[in-house]
Amino acid sequence: MNDAWSAVETSESRPLLDLFESDPDRLSRLTVEEAGIRFDFSKTHLTQSIVSAFSALAEAQDLAGAREALFSGKEINVTEGRAAEHSAERGQGAPESVARAAGLHARMRGLIEVIEAGAFGDIRHILHIGIGGSALGPDFLIDALGRDGARYDAAVVSNVDGAALEEAVADFDPQATLVVIASKTFTTSETMLNARSALAWLEEGGVSDPYGRVVALTASPERAVEFGVDETRILPFSESVGGRYSLWSSIGFPVAVTLGWGAFEELLEGAASMDRHFRLAPLERNAPVLAAFADRYYANVRGAETRAVFAYDERLRLLPSYLQQLEMESNGKSVRTDGSPVGRATSLITWGGVGTDAQHAVFQLLHQGTHLVPVEFLAAVEPGHSLAEEHHRQLLINCFAQGAALMAGKRSDDPARSYAGDRPSTTILLDRLEPSSLGALIAFYEHRTFVNAVLLGINPFDQFGVELGKEIAKSIDSGDGPEFDPSTKALIERALGEGG
Repeated sequence: MNDAWSAVETSESRPLLDLFESDPDRLSRLTVEEAGIRFDFSKTHLTQSIVSAFSALAEAQDLAGAREALFSGKEINVTEGRAAEHSAERGQGAPESVARAAGLHARMRGLIEVIEAGAFGDIRHILHIGIGGSALGPDFLIDALGRDGARYDAAVVSNVDGAALEEAVADFDPQATLVVIASKTFTTSETMLNARSALAWLEEGGVSDPYGRVVALTASPERAVEFGVDETRILPFSESVGGRYSLWSSIGFPVAVTLGWGAFEELLEGAASMDRHFRLAPLERNAPVLAAFADRYYANVRGAETRAVFAYDERLRLLPSYLQQLEMESNGKSVRTDGSPVGRATSLITWGGVGTDAQHAVFQLLHQGTHLVPVEFLAAVEPGHSLAEEHHRQLLINCFAQGAALMAGKRSDDPARSYAGDRPSTTILLDRLEPSSLGALIAFYEHRTFVNAVLLGINPFDQFGVELGKEIAKSIDSGDGPEFDPSTKALIERALGEGG
């Protein structure tokens, strides 16, 4: 493995314009079309020799074996002793896991049909409460796909700040609201506090049986029953489905109920098409693999620390936030699966925004700053609105112009007006933004994250780094915590009026 890494980390690449001039087949070789999405990696510094070096590293790290273990339901999450079966939720996995997921989906669909039939009354609003993966996925999907044809008003609340819940229900009628509580363990403190406050809001609004308006999404159904939810309104999901990979499971309930079951099925099938591509395409024509090769090249060869994601489509405005958890919680690690230090950079820091707004905020640094920042552009050929065509034309023109400008740069005798160029970008172009293409896009990012982890030898499916702060918060709350540092003690006393 060390020899394979050495070959990668000593890889050299010429300026991007030189690469295009010397290789007439570069565009076709580094462009992949799959599931109605065009992935253009040609403006990265990947070359045939660099891809070959990474392919050798992938072989040394047994990417093929790890991929098979992922899809066959083996215990790939070694630190927690479980599989990672999110792909089985869309029909790509071990037969028994796929069958179990299909049964849980049937239960979810049945409950949706009951709601549609009026068993909960005249429901017009869906209040979804969760945090992390239990909230980011549903919020992203509903925002992206629910602008036209949403059957219910939906709001997603994650922040424990009461202002978030107040804002979410400001225009909701308690008598017409269904509350969805999503928590893998059904003990997450922020989620359960928001849930109790939502129940109080229902009661204050005249709902005689607030618990009768609750649907629970959890891997711990017994705790949901203890909380007061009837078992007929509990939608379980497997313990082997991680939070940031869970929107395909019952965590997708608010998506399915808001957009309709047909849209949710299309989402699953789009993801399944990317699963098949990831499993079957050769490495040099495999979109998630090539994306991961570029990530590792810029992090481990060129020393980049961040990756910027800009969606030139308002419907994808929450994608950077979604990817922050997916990528940084998965691969923000410093030890390998055997506990030894990784010894090299792991996850790039993911950040981003929406074009064209970002052009007038952060692109100054991208074009003329001192940081190397690989950029990812996303856009759709078909617009997501009915306004004049010129709106979408200008949006796409700006998207494509930024990628071209980052690569080409512009020399000037005035240093303040000179652009170095040779700055990398990837463009992901969807034919149209719809459930199937969005499902494929999200699955692409999942598999890209997985390939990065395999190349580094780390486990992308645990997240112990989020626990320490929670533990200390509980100790402050209980008053039984350790002796804190002077700064923390002073803050607790000043803001809470309590001894620290």
